[in-house]
Amino acid sequence: MTLKIGIVGTGSFGNMYAKMLVGMDGVEVSAICGTSLDKAEHMARNFRDAKGYASVTDLLNDKKLDAAYICVPPFAHGEIEEGLAGQGIPFFVEKPLATDLETPSRILKAVTEKNLITSVGYHFRYMDGTARALELLGDRTVGMALGYWMGGMPQSSWWKQQNGSGGQFVEQTTHIVDLLRYLLGEVEEVSATYARRHMHSKVEGVEVPDVGTVSLKMECGAVATIANTCMMPLVHKMGLDVYTDAGVLELSQTGLKDIAAGRTTEYLNNAYNRLAPYEKVNSSFIHAVRTGNASGILSTYADAWRTQQITTATNRSAETGQSIRL
Repeated sequence: MTLKIGIVGTGSFGNMYAKMLVGMDGVEVSAICGTSLDKAEHMARNFRDAKGYASVTDLLNDKKLDAAYICVPPFAHGEIEEGLAGQGIPFFVEKPLATDLETPSRILKAVTEKNLITSVGYHFRYMDGTARALELLGDRTVGMALGYWMGGMPQSSWWKQQNGSGGQFVEQTTHIVDLLRYLLGEVEEVSATYARRHMHSKVEGVEVPDVGTVSLKMECGAVATIANTCMMPLVHKMGLDVYTDAGVLELSQTGLKDIAAGRTTEYLNNAYNRLAPYEKVNSSFIHAVRTGNASGILSTYADAWRTQQITTATNRSAETGQSIRL
C-alpha cells in the first residue's frame, strides 16, 4: 500500500522531510499546504503527485491522507493539529509544540481521545551519542548537568517576537531541555533569569530576551543549569554536559565524549551524514504509520508536552521572579 502524506509548511523543514519521503518505497507526498496557494503550488511542483492548498481545511476536504507532517512556526500551531486529529490522521510535528502550554494541552486531549500515532522532531534523541550516553548512565550516579545553547539570533520576523516564537528557551533551547529529560528524567522545579542585553538595540523589532540562565531541580535528586544566548555573531556551544560519579559525559551534535580520570573516550555521531538523526525521526514515524508499531518513536506528542510544560514554566519564572513547581 502506498502511504499518502501531506506536508503543512513550505519552509526548509517541510521541504527537507518531503524530499526524504519521496525517496522511500511506498510513500507519496500527495498534498502541500502553505500560507498561500501560490507558496503551496510552487512547492508542490517539485513533487510529482502533490497538489497545493491554501489551508488545512481545504486539504482535508479534498484529500484522504494516511499521515501529515507539520512544519510551521510556533505561533501557527493549533487548528492544524486539531483538524488532523478530528479526522484521525497521524501526524509528525516539528518542535516546539506552540508558544504556550494551553494550545498543546488542547491538542493532547484530542490526540489521546483518538489514540493517534504522533511524533515530535526532537532529533537530539536520535543521535548515536545520545543512545550511548543513555547506556553509560545506566550504572552511574548523576550529580548535575550543565546545558548550553549559545549562538546568534535567527532573522525571521516572527522569531524576534515573544508571541511569535515564545523566545529562545521555548524555540531553540527546548532541544536541551528535552535532552535533559530523556537522559535524567523529569523536572520538578524551575527558576529562571532573563535579560535583554544587546539585540533589542541592534535589530529593529526584537522583543525576546537575548540571554538567560535557568536552574532546574530533577525528580531523581540531581540539579541542572541551562544557559542560552542569541546575541553573538557566531555559534559557540550547543549541548549537555552530565557530571557523574564516574566522570563527565559531554554530549553535542558532533557526538559524545566520556571523560574520566586519565582517559577520554569519544563516540562520534554519523560524520558522513548530518541529516542522519532527522532520517531516523522520519523512518520511525513512517514505520509506525505503516505497521502500527510505534516503538521506534522516541518522542510522542504526550512526551513532548512535558518538555513544553518546562519551557513555558521557565518563561513564567523569568516574568514573575518566582520559582515554578511543575
